[in-house]
Amino acid sequence: MGTPAGSALKRARLEKNLTLEEAVAGLNAITGGTSDTSQLSAWESGRRRTGLRNRRGLVELYGKPTEELFAHQDVQTGVARALHQAEGILVTRWAELVEAMTSVVTEAREHLVVTGSRSREKGYLGAIETALAQNPDLIHTRVLYGPPRHPELAEHLVRLMELRDPRERRNGLRTLNIGYVDGEESLERFFVASERRAVVPLPSLHSADGFDCGIVLDGEAAAGLVHHGREACAAARLLGTIRDVRELPVRR
Repeated sequence: MGTPAGSALKRARLEKNLTLEEAVAGLNAITGGTSDTSQLSAWESGRRRTGLRNRRGLVELYGKPTEELFAHQDVQTGVARALHQAEGILVTRWAELVEAMTSVVTEAREHLVVTGSRSREKGYLGAIETALAQNPDLIHTRVLYGPPRHPELAEHLVRLMELRDPRERRNGLRTLNIGYVDGEESLERFFVASERRAVVPLPSLHSADGFDCGIVLDGEAAAGLVHHGREACAAARLLGTIRDVRELPVRR
């Protein structure tokens, strides 16, 4: 019997003896999403790239690795080929970006580094607070470049200090480090990184405002960003009390 034609993604479905309808039903059961057969067909042909959540769902559904199932999508262009070789995934929708950033937080076990002064997504900030509450050994580093842009971030920083005293040490190390860099002294950087994965938000591909796209990185790239953030925090002014945070002039 010959090998089924088409992409590895399509072959994986056929090997499972699934119709498009059956595969989509299985995928949605895993992700809780609302994908349809036209989307799956477009992913299989390479006409559209699969988002992060659905990639993970299809990996679980078919039991095959990401680099095999989505190679036909990731190497179509020079830019996509470079991303694939660098173990990076480009996400281009706000919901996918928030999901990817939240995944970095929930998967962190040793280090969680966040930089930037613009965060305000409540679910994402809440995930950080939950991670610190549930894992007392997790070392969290936040680097602010200028004052918080939104009151949600300032309130989040206060809650972090209510969860942990930055002056206390566990296993000989501080587990909460909040550094402040004067906005006039350095360009703002945006990323969230753990020892496993990192996400670097990018300017929007859809409008002139905001950051709703990003690159998901693994391996050495993620570890490098953790090192970058910790060094940046070490060179910054540390905020050691709730009063220090409350005295920051929140920009609106």
